Amino acid sequence: MHRDATRAGRSRREVGAGSVLAVTTSAPANPWLSWDYVQTNWADISEALVQHVTLTVEAVLIAFVIALPLAALAFGRPRLAGPVLGLAGILYTIPSLAMFAILSPFTGIGRTTVLIGLVAYAMLVLVRNILVGLEGIDPEIRDAARGLGYGRIRLLLTVELPNALPSIVVGLRLATVTTVALVTIGVIVGYGGLGQLMFRGFNSNYRAEIMTATILCLAIAFVADLLLAAAGRLATPWARTRTQS
Repeated sequence: MHRDATRAGRSRREVGAGSVLAVTTSAPANPWLSWDYVQTNWADISEALVQHVTLTVEAVLIAFVIALPLAALAFGRPRLAGPVLGLAGILYTIPSLAMFAILSPFTGIGRTTVLIGLVAYAMLVLVRNILVGLEGIDPEIRDAARGLGYGRIRLLLTVELPNALPSIVVGLRLATVTTVALVTIGVIVGYGGLGQLMFRGFNSNYRAEIMTATILCLAIAFVADLLLAAAGRLATPWARTRTQS
């Protein structure tokens, strides 16, 4: 007997008494891209997509609200810069599996645990870029503002933060793109957005499900990066003028 006789897709003839029966076996289609899959499973895909985008936006916004005053404090009191960056760095280096294992006894399994982890991971990128932006401001600009009678808070809000915007926008872009990728890890605690589809596709070895979720993750990151870059250009017209000159 030939070993090839058992391969999928091979036609086999069985000869009976005066009759020939053709038996054909073939493996089910397993494409990398399938529009039929998208149409059939659009309810699941759209739910995972909304969950993914919502988690990303919430995590980056919360991380920014926390990172901004921390960076401003570290800038105003240089002795605190090391501890602030060190704490953010420690949170960033904790493996996601360990992070969720630590949080789950207190926050349970689901959205809250994933959100806290994402905020912690975004903190380092945001704090570092905000601090770099504040430190990169020309001292003469501060001296001129102080000469006009600006106090510390007014100086920060109307002079320093606007001038640090290019660096802040870069931090937001990096944190957002990173968060889009990290959301998928939330599948460990049952709330991973498009990661749920990836995990299901891996378990069933269905390529179209894995590829569809992957493409959507890339699309979210790409669109978010473009929107933030455009918003940054609109918010800093003086930076464009300076570059052109």
